[in-house]
Amino acid sequence: MPDEKQTPAPAKIFDYQRIDWDKPLESAAPGTAPPRELVEEAKKVGARRKKIVTGEAGFFMNRSQLPAGFRVPPHRHNHDEMLIVLKGGCVFDDDFGKAGADDTVIIPSRNRYGFTCGPDGMEFLTIRLGEASTEL
Repeated sequence: MPDEKQTPAPAKIFDYQRIDWDKPLESAAPGTAPPRELVEEAKKVGARRKKIVTGEAGFFMNRSQLPAGFRVPPHRHNHDEMLIVLKGGCVFDDDFGKAGADDTVIIPSRNRYGFTCGPDGMEFLTIRLGEASTEL
C-alpha cells in the first residue's frame, strides 16, 4: 500500500492529436519489437498504431487502426492485455469468437491468438500493465 504521506504523481492528459504514429522497429524497447515481416506488411496496407501511454502509473496503451480484411497472425505476448474495440470488428482464430464495436476482450499472457478484421476494418485500444514482447 502506498505511503499516504508521499506526494502523488500529478495527473496527466495525453493529447491524442499530438502523438505521432508509431514506428515499431525504431521505437520499441529492447526485446519488445514485433516481427519485422509483420510490421512491413502492416505498413504496406495502412495498418498503424499510436503508443499513447508508455508506462505512466504502470499502464501501457496503444490505439490501433487496421484495414478491412487485415490478418494478425497467431502470436502471444508476455503480458495480459485488454482489447477494447472502438469501431469495426474481427473474427478470432480457433472458434474463439467475434468482437465488434464496444466489445472488450481479455487475453491472459502467453495465450496464442490471431484474428482477421471484418469488412469495416477495426480500430481498438490495447491496454497492458507492461511493455509486451510479441512472439509469432
